[in-house]
Amino acid sequence: MKITQGDGPRLLVLAGLGGAAIAVHLGGAATAGWLRYQRAAVLDGDWWRLLTAHLVHLNGGHLVMNLLAWLVIWFYAGRKLNGAQWLAGLLCCSLTTGFGLLLVSPGIDWYVGLSGVLHGLLATAALVRWRHGDRSGVWVLAGLVVKLSWEQLLGPLPGSVAAVGGAVVVDAHLYGALGGVLAGALIVCRRVPRTVSR
Repeated sequence: MKITQGDGPRLLVLAGLGGAAIAVHLGGAATAGWLRYQRAAVLDGDWWRLLTAHLVHLNGGHLVMNLLAWLVIWFYAGRKLNGAQWLAGLLCCSLTTGFGLLLVSPGIDWYVGLSGVLHGLLATAALVRWRHGDRSGVWVLAGLVVKLSWEQLLGPLPGSVAAVGGAVVVDAHLYGALGGVLAGALIVCRRVPRTVSR
């Protein structure tokens, strides 16, 4: 996909999310401790953690992996999502991940990372591409269902714990994906006009 002047809002979302995650990482342990999802702290009133936790990462490798995945998803969506739709998807996936952990997974005390949100944004992108006649959206959604099913039944994919350097919270992937399906369905139901193809 060739970048054009009209891609400005989409590029702002791409750079904004990546830049925020990098800034939080550079802020060190004190910043991470103030922003990460921590169940007890949320219940005590630190509600911002439901959103900011997604910007915190376990280490530099974890951050780089998530930013590369974000870039791939952004390019996969192409111009099928505008800047406002990206922001809406980000917010929806962030909230469903955060509230899902809080309300449905009380045994999870803490969580960091973009992976839950990224699973959701991939679902959103696949649904919208499917709506625009791209059959790859069906295959991406099918692959996502298989991955999520594996994780719920058998735990993290082999090698994923070593790759991120810490625990993998698979429930976050599920809640983020559900938020992404919701966001994608809302976008599709609004009958968004076709945009420039990739």
